Amino acid sequence: MADLNESRRVQAWLDKFFASYYRHRPVNATFIGEHAYDHALPDYSAQGVEAALADAEALLRDSALVDDAELTAIERLDKRLAEGFLRIQQWELVSTHFQRGNPCVYTGEAIFGVISLFLTEYAPEKERVAAAVERMRLIPRLLEQGESNIHSAPVAWTERALRECTGARNFFSQGINMLAASMGGDQQALRRAADVALEAFARFEAHLRATVLRADSSAFASGGDAFDMLMREGHRLEMSGDAIAAYAAEQLAETKAKLAEQAAVFGVEKWQDALVQLSGIHPTVGKYLGRYQQLWDASKALSDEQQLLTWPDFPIEYVPQPEWARSAAPYLYFLFYRAPAAHHRPPVHRYLVTPIEKTMPRSQQQKLLRANNDSVIKLNHVVHHGGIGHHVQNWNAYRSSSRIGRIAAVDTAARVALFCGGTMAEGWACYATTLMGEAGFLTPLESFSELQTDLRMAARALVDVRLHQGRMTMDEAADFYEQNTGMSRAASRGETVKNSMFPGGAMIYLMGRDEIVRLRGEMQSKLGQRFTMRRFHDRFLSFGSVPVRCVAAIMHEEAEQEESTHDN
Repeated sequence: MADLNESRRVQAWLDKFFASYYRHRPVNATFIGEHAYDHALPDYSAQGVEAALADAEALLRDSALVDDAELTAIERLDKRLAEGFLRIQQWELVSTHFQRGNPCVYTGEAIFGVISLFLTEYAPEKERVAAAVERMRLIPRLLEQGESNIHSAPVAWTERALRECTGARNFFSQGINMLAASMGGDQQALRRAADVALEAFARFEAHLRATVLRADSSAFASGGDAFDMLMREGHRLEMSGDAIAAYAAEQLAETKAKLAEQAAVFGVEKWQDALVQLSGIHPTVGKYLGRYQQLWDASKALSDEQQLLTWPDFPIEYVPQPEWARSAAPYLYFLFYRAPAAHHRPPVHRYLVTPIEKTMPRSQQQKLLRANNDSVIKLNHVVHHGGIGHHVQNWNAYRSSSRIGRIAAVDTAARVALFCGGTMAEGWACYATTLMGEAGFLTPLESFSELQTDLRMAARALVDVRLHQGRMTMDEAADFYEQNTGMSRAASRGETVKNSMFPGGAMIYLMGRDEIVRLRGEMQSKLGQRFTMRRFHDRFLSFGSVPVRCVAAIMHEEAEQEESTHDN
């Protein structure tokens, strides 16, 4: 039984942990739903980084005074995950991978610091406009810190930052004007502050072109030791990078064989030729938007009918991407489905879909319909993101008894709030597609297309490891994707750049999904007739966005206790 005094001590320690987290990451705080810092942007000056490092050191020192043995399983889990996050931050803050060497850190925080205030109506318009004005006035300081800190970077990172500067230029001119025309608050102050932001981005873009772009750095690899540390401290995986790469290579080979074997079922020699057929199966322009909700409703009905899990009362509303975002979004990390705020979440969450207007030229309409065909709507926008995948998992996470699990997988400016949320968030969303395939929700061709998704997941895991071990260049990684997964050159390049920026972020899809599949099989074996899908999934999701490996350990312990009680 947990000791009450130790429980109080660890909760007080977690209070300090979250207070420090929000103070140093104000844009993350906004996305999470903590709005005390809506007026602020991060401080990446030498003093700001020193303060963040001092906080991490003090928190780790204080955590050692708490007796883990006297805590509940969830308290122990939260403490260890928070400690892991702090150790990862100690590495990130002194490495050249983030604020000391990646210009996208600055462009992303500056842009989404403002955009985050307008994605939901969490407060009256006047309050959000006032916060936006304050943040835009701080953008020059943030970007000046970027100029001071970054003099060289991998060309691909700089090119991405330059694209984000284009997105910023579009947003702080056209987008802000549209917002100002539709909202309350001081519209003139909003426009003046946007002009300050535009000037700051122009100076930063000039710095990137004149200095950073000409000083190419090949330092995109985190290093094998750092990668293994991320596995231990973040994902809680006791697997080396080499072990993960070996597993991914095995899965890649097996999936290739399946694709080649099953292609004949669809009357083609090459599997790629079968998948081309999917683009021709799409709704009309008039039925396009409604198709999202139609498939969402069907997926929920099937899940309820087969009792796969307890579906939450948390509706999704599929709406066209807002006009104020459209000129900027193609250049930014602008998500269709962005995790709702963990705190102060809205009763209905808006899912922003690609707009297809009746006024568009027919050729453009057809191009967009083929790109957003039935399989894309069903597999990506309904199952993986808006339905049983991320959305259902997020709802469960926000109700979790784990304080870390409630916020870890909230989407922020460029990644999730806490590294440790990855294997659960993406592992579950990928598993959800497998689950709905088992339930009969996918057509044979859609199920076949999921093998290509499996191929990409395995390739991502392999590239993730080899890039950061320094055993694969970015060009080699892009070639690997193009040759092994059917991805276009542009998609292969974009995936590689993302992999290089976020070590340990691409293997979570494969490893998370397969850990869940393995755990389900183990629970079925242990519990026998007492096992049900709904019971397993509801309990699994109840832990929130924490590493799958941690959930598995607790569920195994619970199953053993139940088995012992049942036998007695």
